[in-house]
Amino acid sequence: MKINWKIVHHQLKEPFKIAYGVYDFRKALIVSIEREGKTGYGECTEIDYYHIHLDDFVKDLKRIQPFVNHLPIEHPLDFFNKLQTFSLHPFLQSAIDCAFWDVFGKLHNKTFAELNHLPITHFPQSSITISMDEEAIQLQKIIESDWEYCKVKVNLWSTSLRDKLLATGKNISIDSNGSFSLETCELIQNDPLSAKFLYFEQPMPKGAENYKHLSRNSYTNWMADEDVQSIDDLESLKPHYKTINIKVMKCGGLTPSLAILQKAKAMHFNIMIGCMTESTVGISAGIVLASFADYLDLDGANLIANDTFNGSKIVKGEVVLSENAGLGIN
Repeated sequence: MKINWKIVHHQLKEPFKIAYGVYDFRKALIVSIEREGKTGYGECTEIDYYHIHLDDFVKDLKRIQPFVNHLPIEHPLDFFNKLQTFSLHPFLQSAIDCAFWDVFGKLHNKTFAELNHLPITHFPQSSITISMDEEAIQLQKIIESDWEYCKVKVNLWSTSLRDKLLATGKNISIDSNGSFSLETCELIQNDPLSAKFLYFEQPMPKGAENYKHLSRNSYTNWMADEDVQSIDDLESLKPHYKTINIKVMKCGGLTPSLAILQKAKAMHFNIMIGCMTESTVGISAGIVLASFADYLDLDGANLIANDTFNGSKIVKGEVVLSENAGLGIN
């Protein structure tokens, strides 16, 4: 087994504006694992507002490379147990875990679903992200979009904006990236019209001191993003959030994501499979979990102008599943 990596710059089709800042490109680390002529791929991205820098990941990869190269090809669950001993950042751990699932599936000519005995069922439609902008520009993009589901990035809320968004006739969700105040959240969760939105994602900054004010039993479908990092968070979130956003990269890979999904379903959470701004490598990893989802937000590759990979993809909101083995990436 041989592990390699490269850093790539993903140029975005248009500026990506969220509460954290404005971005024209994303740096990504593509990890590959080779064995017997087959190559598996995983990806993680550099996120400045999470204080994540790829140079740090490269140092870790150089540190563990001699050990990983001598590991046998075994079941991914056994490989993951060894991977955890390196104490890597969840983003980097995720890229390696996904690359291993991909190469393992290719070596055995089986998809992730076949390896895990997962049903391939009807997938929900994915949303497309509408970046922060002037209100009129956002509304125009929503109306003109050929996607039926739109996730709108905002950092302010008003009844006027609420009414205009609902009037578009699209399926609208709201993502404030933690920028709402407690006062704004209380107005939203006491507003009957909030129930007409699919969900409100991560309304306030991460932390129990904020989310404890949210009620699962309000009009609002509150969705946890940064507030859910691991399987241990679910119990404390249940009184406050109806839905959790599972991002493979955030959770540390497909292996822990699958465990979180299974427990969250048993606890009657709604599930969204989400993404960062990832290429087809990261999006293909998210799509293998899509049959669990109530909602999908897997538009990352659709926002990138120079994606060089093929695999599973989202076309106008619809999942188009790769028929290739592993995670379907080439």
